[in-house]
Amino acid sequence: MRSSETITGKPKLGISACLLGSEVRYNGGHKESRLCSRTLTEYFDFAPVCPEVGIGMSIPREPIRLVGDPQAPRAVGTVSREVDVTAPLAAYGERMAGELTDICGYIFMQQSPSCGLHRVKVYQDNGRPSEPGRGIFAEAFCARHPNLPVEEDGRLNDPVLRENFITRVFAYSEWQQLLRDGLTRQSLIAFHSRYKYMLMATNAQQYKLLGRMLGNLGQQDLQELASRYFSDLMSALKSCATRRSHSNVLQHISGYLKQALSSEDKQEMQQLIGQYRHGVVPLVVPMTLLKHHFRRHPDTYITRQVYLQPHPENLSLRNAL
Repeated sequence: MRSSETITGKPKLGISACLLGSEVRYNGGHKESRLCSRTLTEYFDFAPVCPEVGIGMSIPREPIRLVGDPQAPRAVGTVSREVDVTAPLAAYGERMAGELTDICGYIFMQQSPSCGLHRVKVYQDNGRPSEPGRGIFAEAFCARHPNLPVEEDGRLNDPVLRENFITRVFAYSEWQQLLRDGLTRQSLIAFHSRYKYMLMATNAQQYKLLGRMLGNLGQQDLQELASRYFSDLMSALKSCATRRSHSNVLQHISGYLKQALSSEDKQEMQQLIGQYRHGVVPLVVPMTLLKHHFRRHPDTYITRQVYLQPHPENLSLRNAL
């Protein structure tokens, strides 16, 4: 069983509890995300967390908001400013970061003064929001897990961001499996090889840099090098692939079929890649044809590439790209 998977065999994600329909918000309500509760739940197990309830706040309760310095805001009551839960939320974030060591991603509630990742309003003495900040719990949690894929529920409505996040989650899960199996120089090189075309699609420059890093593998401490490698890998995968970069990768991979395909098949493949690049068809169209040809003409190196199937096909994430 993978270290980032439960006994069900599914990778586990941390998640703001209100996104699964738990009535834990300040007003006794929830913010159920159908993507999470109805779609992703088929492929992931969830560890729901509500930090405000976790630190002992009641349901319902006076809402809190961020105030002061956007770089180091405080979480206080919207009515009773003497209610300051900054320290308890930060401590709870560190505590949960220490407990949730088996997750491979986290979905946070957007705009929340405890859980928001981006653009959380930070109010000034005049009552107006200033430069946005980050939720207190989210800040403390993410500081302890800098490589963990994290995203907000609202941003997951964007098909590009959604596919990128899920791709990173499965990459993180696969790395945990690699460590569980026992890291070796050979397994590290094989892992990097599998991610060649995924990295070419997201950050081609970083792929070259990571390759150079592994070029001195025999002269460095394996554990220290692997830690740096994985950190740089996850950073590179944060970049979202574009139609242009995907098209470039499709061209590279289709090159492995040049001796096997007829001129008509090659022409069809090039036509679909071109149509994808110009926004006529989604990524799944040339990908489906490519996989079809490789089933007929297998290539061991290409078969091992994560790019061909970075996440479960039934999620249909590439249908909207």
